[in-house]
Amino acid sequence: MDLGIKGRRALVTASSKGLGRGCAEALAEAGVDLVLNARGAEALEATAADIRAAHGVEVTAVAADITTEDGRARVLEAAGAVDILVTNAGGPPPGMWSDWGRSDFIAALDANMLAPIALMTALLPGMIERGWGRVVNITSQSVKAPIPQLGLSNAARTGLTGYVAGTSRQVAPHGVTINNLLPGIHDTDRATSLDQGVSQREGVDMATARARREATIPTRRYGTPEEFGAACAFICSQHAGFMVGQNVLLDGGATNATI
Repeated sequence: MDLGIKGRRALVTASSKGLGRGCAEALAEAGVDLVLNARGAEALEATAADIRAAHGVEVTAVAADITTEDGRARVLEAAGAVDILVTNAGGPPPGMWSDWGRSDFIAALDANMLAPIALMTALLPGMIERGWGRVVNITSQSVKAPIPQLGLSNAARTGLTGYVAGTSRQVAPHGVTINNLLPGIHDTDRATSLDQGVSQREGVDMATARARREATIPTRRYGTPEEFGAACAFICSQHAGFMVGQNVLLDGGATNATI
């Protein structure tokens, strides 16, 4: 399927690896020029080089912490006028409700709620002026069904979801859509980190920890960054202009809900 976005320009944050890279790769395959961002310069530059070589699109890499005002300013200056924004950030650490204080919540909000909102605030006016735009926020299945040990993520990402619910309807008349992609367990560094936590907590090896989590997913496997990226690219395409303010689960059926 021709996604109809060849020649568009996209900013994808936290895109040196994992789900962000999966989205960047899929957009590049559709002919989209990219501005990539992550904190680690070495991994980011390597990803940019790989995507340039594989897809022949323009790729600008900006190593910066997108959760800070200075980092965002540098990324936005390099990005210029973008048609597509994909926001992504690593999730806060797991724990118990009794572990977290104000500073923990502020850090989670900065990364998983306030940074995406700041990027939208900066880039939506240009999209509206040009009469076309796509925003996809990578959130979590936890906004549909909370994950007890991920309380910081539950709170911050649900806040972003509420913001998108209202804002998406305000910008839709201008040809701009905002939607959220809700990953379940995908084969990324984040999944490995969570598996390590299970391994240590339950006293089992990593293979057993992973097998136990895979058994909780109806597909009996983790998702891949490639299939996640393909879903992201479709939502960014010309074919998704009637999709507004939606929360799309990609979790292998793990969230046990009718609606």
